[in-house]
Amino acid sequence: MIPWLHPATPFPPLEMALTEPNGLLAAGGDLSLPRLLEAYRLGVFPWFNEGEPVLWWSPDPRMVLFPDEFKISRSLKKRLARADYQVRVDTAFTRVMRACAEPRGEGGGTWISDPMIAAYGALHEAGYAHAFETWMEGENGEELVGGLYGVAVGRAFFGESMFTRKTDASKIALAHLVAHLKQHDFGVIDCQMKTAHLASLGARAIPRSEFSRLLGRLTPQPQLFGPWPGA
Repeated sequence: MIPWLHPATPFPPLEMALTEPNGLLAAGGDLSLPRLLEAYRLGVFPWFNEGEPVLWWSPDPRMVLFPDEFKISRSLKKRLARADYQVRVDTAFTRVMRACAEPRGEGGGTWISDPMIAAYGALHEAGYAHAFETWMEGENGEELVGGLYGVAVGRAFFGESMFTRKTDASKIALAHLVAHLKQHDFGVIDCQMKTAHLASLGARAIPRSEFSRLLGRLTPQPQLFGPWPGA
């Protein structure tokens, strides 16, 4: 049994999170700006299907990418050197979210529902949520072909989702995000769950306790409010 959150209820201690499913901490509450910021500062994030109550997660271990450990393959390095794309920041936040919400594969669903898009749109308007966008020339002019979005609190960046419509388009956006975060002394990119794809880019799993200590140091640092300057 997991706790039910009412509007004024704080999150329970992270040690109360379930091990199966890994990291499920609480249900209920809302997606208000104060609740989401409280969650991210603690290392908690919402993840639920449409029609379900809001579910809050803090998995152990936690997949993270330290900016200095980002791996750029030889092929990606060559791709980045080409001049056939442009990376923009925070010019099409909602479009990036909706692209991330598109079904992937036959029968694919999405957890990025309209309430999530509205909630993260509010985070974006408040200067906390950001999108890195890859644009290329297409038949009808410039097209959004890949990108990612996430939340910045202090000097920690919490990656939420990414999409690609052309080969390496999301990796191009990620490479520019990493460069931007390094320039501004961000200490970590939260990747939430472990995947082979993230591991190939340099991400690794660390204990939740270590992640919490990291956030305790990074999230109180001065906020870099958006919209962020273009790449």
